[in-house]
Amino acid sequence: MKTALIWPVLTLLTCSLGKNGLRTAQNQNIMTKIENNMTVNDQNYTTSITVDENPGQIYRAINNVRGWWSEEIEGPTDELNKEWFYHYRDIHLCKMKVVEMIPNEKVVWEVIENSFNFVQDQNEWVGNRLIFEISQEGDQTKLNFTQEGLTNFYECYGVCRDGWNNYINNSLYQLITTGKGEPNPKEGDGFNKALADKWKLN
Repeated sequence: MKTALIWPVLTLLTCSLGKNGLRTAQNQNIMTKIENNMTVNDQNYTTSITVDENPGQIYRAINNVRGWWSEEIEGPTDELNKEWFYHYRDIHLCKMKVVEMIPNEKVVWEVIENSFNFVQDQNEWVGNRLIFEISQEGDQTKLNFTQEGLTNFYECYGVCRDGWNNYINNSLYQLITTGKGEPNPKEGDGFNKALADKWKLN
């Protein structure tokens, strides 16, 4: 539906619900979801970093997922058509498949299975693609990360956004530029613990 049609639709909905009905929190949520659907339904989470290092260094760092996301990952993360498993306690469990690898240019994972213990819809993330695209920008190299399907309609959105903001913009950036990232450790507390505490997931 085009943007120009938003207000006629909302006006019609207002008339059908009535003034008293619109005062309830439930109907306000309906209105908000309709408006949001017009503006963010086709958007995905995306973030990017720019570094002085060459595309090859970035490509290798992306595929070293234990070096920037989690030391608890099981399975090969750098082989095409292979699956690997990520988990943090029982809060987040995820099976990924490497579906595309173009050396020094692009890496794509597909989410095969996923489970969050803090959302109702266990289909969140399932079928999403996580895309890493590398490009030259003058003397520097840009890495653009996108999770296709991750929008603020997801119940997990705030947690996932904070997670990726750290793991891409901080940990992966550190791995690329210094050779040492800040992945969630096998033992002891890491960023996931801080994230779980912030969102009261423990």
